[in-house]
Amino acid sequence: MSLIGGIRPPIAVLSALLLSLAGITALTFGKTENVLVPKAVLTSQQHFAEDGAVALRASLDESVTDLNRTAILFSEGKPVSADAVLDKTGSVYQKWSGTAVIEIKSGKLLAARGETVPLTVIDRTKLSEKDGLKPRLVRLQNGQTRLIALALLSWKGQPQQLLIASSNLKVPGMRLSESRGIGVVDSTGTILSSDGALDSERAQRELKDFATISAKKSRQNPISSKEPGSGGYAGVSGSLTGDASGDRRTVGGYASLAAAEPGESTVASGLGLSIVTQVGVTERASQLARPAFGLAAAGALLVIGALAIAVLLGTVQRPLIRLFLESRRLTRGDLARPVTVPRFGEAARIGRALERLRQQLHGESPEGHGESPEGARGGRRLGTRALVAVSAVLLLTWSVPLTLLLNRPSSSVHIPAQVVADQKARTETISDRVRRALNEGHADLSAVAALIGNRTSADDMTAVLDRTIEEHPRYESVYVVGGDGEVLARAGHEPHHSSGERPADQPLKVSGHGGKKPVIRATAPLQGKAGAAVVGEFDIDFVNALLRRDGLGQVRVVDAEGRTIAGNSGYLAFEKMPGHLSPLVDRKQARAKVQRGDDVRIAAAAPMTGGGVAKVLDWSVVSWQPASRLDIPAYTLQNRTVLVGLLGLTAAAACLGWLHIVVVRPLRALADQAEALADGDRRTVLFPRHHDEVGAVVRSLELIRQQLQGQQRGRDGARSLAGRN
Repeated sequence: MSLIGGIRPPIAVLSALLLSLAGITALTFGKTENVLVPKAVLTSQQHFAEDGAVALRASLDESVTDLNRTAILFSEGKPVSADAVLDKTGSVYQKWSGTAVIEIKSGKLLAARGETVPLTVIDRTKLSEKDGLKPRLVRLQNGQTRLIALALLSWKGQPQQLLIASSNLKVPGMRLSESRGIGVVDSTGTILSSDGALDSERAQRELKDFATISAKKSRQNPISSKEPGSGGYAGVSGSLTGDASGDRRTVGGYASLAAAEPGESTVASGLGLSIVTQVGVTERASQLARPAFGLAAAGALLVIGALAIAVLLGTVQRPLIRLFLESRRLTRGDLARPVTVPRFGEAARIGRALERLRQQLHGESPEGHGESPEGARGGRRLGTRALVAVSAVLLLTWSVPLTLLLNRPSSSVHIPAQVVADQKARTETISDRVRRALNEGHADLSAVAALIGNRTSADDMTAVLDRTIEEHPRYESVYVVGGDGEVLARAGHEPHHSSGERPADQPLKVSGHGGKKPVIRATAPLQGKAGAAVVGEFDIDFVNALLRRDGLGQVRVVDAEGRTIAGNSGYLAFEKMPGHLSPLVDRKQARAKVQRGDDVRIAAAAPMTGGGVAKVLDWSVVSWQPASRLDIPAYTLQNRTVLVGLLGLTAAAACLGWLHIVVVRPLRALADQAEALADGDRRTVLFPRHHDEVGAVVRSLELIRQQLQGQQRGRDGARSLAGRN
């Protein structure tokens, strides 16, 4: 018999799978496991650290890019004094701790602003080398660390100057609770900058321990450091668990500074920095498994599986094997005993046909032993498909309740308070990222506008705009509009500007209502050109990308009227935000809440507060996600229950489907062939299509057909001879 084509293999495999599944069920639900800190809390700390790494990397890269771009813009214009360079730079970009300009050849300090820049760390003789202008980390005498960025100021006929800016390593825009601390760590595990709740000796010790672990783990390859199948953050990240004190335990997260896309590199990502966070959480015992439930489910599966297998063995396998033996007996000429006819399905039809064929082999005519209509109908009432379906129903009575009904958390399921707090804090961080990005975009345009004068030609304007849009992918198009509303120069895509439309008075404005996407315009007036301005239209995909963070669920930017401006997933421009979020939106402070009902959700909203021109937009960022996505004990138990139920469904579908294909369908065709042969069809040759029990019966029927055909030829010859006599 064929290994995969007979009736025994699918039933044997089903038996083995059901036994294995019973063991898995007993082990999955039978082992008591008390969870003190849910994995959702640890995962949230990892995502919080990733947010900090993204914010710091973007801030440092933006600072270096802006400094280089500012130096290029000044160098392309007429020579100006060092004081004018720093004053104009400081009025546009208010991000550096200190700035200075020195003459490279003599080392003379020409101008300085803000905190003292450590000039002694700059080797002027190596500035012309390949990495001479590369940003570097410098530790000040007070123990703090600064990122020093360098850029050249070059004018024809004048000595070269060096524009220097220092940036602190404080993570921008992070909302820290009363018990949370955060630190910036270098590749050796040294904490370069810290903030938050670090007043106690224990908190400082925990942060140092986390920093050491973070530095070691951050040296791993980002791909090999992740669990198989996980994605998201391009750098190395994870969660940490510290010591416990009473019912409080310190947990944290770490993340290395990485570029937005895997494999890429930026100035900040090349510094070997990482972010580490810590927070104290309350331990709460949560039983993840129920031994009694696991044993009961495993026992029920054994009973139900035994019944299903018994149905298949008693009504499908054994009758078919008996038919195989009976057909072989008839082909050997053993016609004395009547054929044992099974009771159900196609096997019964074939058995009755074999009995009629046995009688015909004795010399009786086919017409004398035909089945009555009532008998034929009675034999077709319960077919093999129905018997297999009975087994399927038995298995479904175990699998379906596990998949759809059992171990479902109620609407009062406990959601860890730290997860809710992190949803709020991360939403605030996203809100601040959007605000800073818009402010930075307007500042870039202001820097361009400050260097375009009355005598700047259209070609020179276009060159400046081309460089701006190339260096800053946040813009979809950048153009200069004159006081009469006509576009004087542009770069990028075709602008959403109507001829004669004068520049807006507001620095940031949203238009495009009723269209497919919002148009966010930043406007910076030109100096010396009345009514003229530089206008930049933000790429809405750039804003959407700022919202894409793991573990936050759905994120939307909404305006003062609750209309959607941007989102991290599919949305309609200017559609109203979901009604369940409206009570959360407060223009003064961030809020978060667990919303209970048919579906338990965690939702948060944070207004875009803080300085800068983006404040006039009066936007808010809202986020929400179903609690079922969280890795907390109640939903972990539900997921395990569903998984076990799905495994049962899969085993039943695979094995019973296999049985239907290799046995049930061929058996139905065999029943028709056997009845046709018994009814007198001697001309149809029977070919076995499978090397199994069904195929063996077909071969026997073919031999019987040949014997009957030989008997018929003998009788016909005898009649012919008698007629001649």
